Amino acid sequence: MSRVPVAFLLVAFAFVESPTRADDWPLFRGSDRTGVSKDKGLLKEWPGDGPPLAWKTEGIGIGFSSVSVSGDRVFTMGDGKDSSFLFGIDRKTGKKVWERKVGKTGGNYQGPRCTPATDGTLVFALGQFGDLVCAGAKDGKEVWRKNLPKDFGGQAGGWNFTESPLLDGNNLIVTPGGTKATMVALDKKTGKPLWTGAVEGGDAAGYSSVVIGTFGGVKQYIQLMANGLVSFDAKTGKQLWRYGTASSRFGGNTANIPTPIVTSEYVFASAGYGRGAALLKVSAAGGKFAVEEVYWANQLTNKHGGVILVGDKLFGDRDDSGTPFCADFKTGKVLWTRKGGEGRGSASLTYADGKLYIRYSDGWVVLADATADKYTEISAFKVPNGKNDTWAHPVVVDGKFYVRERDVLWCYDVAAK
Repeated sequence: MSRVPVAFLLVAFAFVESPTRADDWPLFRGSDRTGVSKDKGLLKEWPGDGPPLAWKTEGIGIGFSSVSVSGDRVFTMGDGKDSSFLFGIDRKTGKKVWERKVGKTGGNYQGPRCTPATDGTLVFALGQFGDLVCAGAKDGKEVWRKNLPKDFGGQAGGWNFTESPLLDGNNLIVTPGGTKATMVALDKKTGKPLWTGAVEGGDAAGYSSVVIGTFGGVKQYIQLMANGLVSFDAKTGKQLWRYGTASSRFGGNTANIPTPIVTSEYVFASAGYGRGAALLKVSAAGGKFAVEEVYWANQLTNKHGGVILVGDKLFGDRDDSGTPFCADFKTGKVLWTRKGGEGRGSASLTYADGKLYIRYSDGWVVLADATADKYTEISAFKVPNGKNDTWAHPVVVDGKFYVRERDVLWCYDVAAK
């Protein structure tokens, strides 16, 4: 029997997957990028000062990153004194286990915007100036790095690079923007490009994050760019279709930020700054794809809090007004908007166990019913260090509610006892 070199075994062992669990949140907006938690058995209401605090972590720097959660780690990003950092935090205690330098600090708004992606073994983070770093999830040791402008001719919008990378099997998907590599697929273990996809004439990266859809039997990566939606073949990087480049849709907007929603043969995409939202039906015939605009709804604007789909109802915030809405997915008709209640400014939200977890930019956090008949606020509290313009999306996973407020991460216990 031949003997395998020890060095080979060590290398092989280093890349044995630690698969994410059902009670993990490995990507921005969760494993399926819907912003919908699978949690059940959660508190139906909170005490006046909020649910019990499990732990808090201070000193994670200024930034807008939310959290990803996998195994025994929580990951986020923030600006330190001399660098933007990726942090690995103990999931049970909130203790910072490690930190990894990513790139320069600052930006038009100070701090990174990316929520890290992880497969349980590796974690991937994008700095605001295009520094893409892969690190070990356990120890934060750097595995590889790229720079989107330098390596791919990337072109960001005025507010720097903002997306949260997508992990899809062995593929790490990011959107440098520009004319040569508008979207790229990288080998997650090495950073080696698997393909580059280019938009004809180019497009800036925008501020959204890639989602997966399958239309006509073809798996696709769909992204809301600076001037419209674009879809690339997941195997080859070929551009398959594009929508919304007119100024009456997404083209030339100040910023296109929300993550699209894909369900069945439909794609829903929204943008703020007074634009609106589109529901599209994607079909295929003869190897070509057609995009039908089912509706364009001016009333469904959303700036950066995100829109979520629960059943056949959409929930989001009208632009960044702090006015959550519920709308019918099929028609775009608004069923209710919030009138009164706590919280002001941009509202980001997630869904769990029949409830909306709404986080306002002034530090207020609200629990509300996710129903179509009316807006019902159940509980509300203000995060102790809550200030304005803190826009990190909330996360509910494994009975815990994570709220990032500037340089502090708060972890609340929302499991029913």
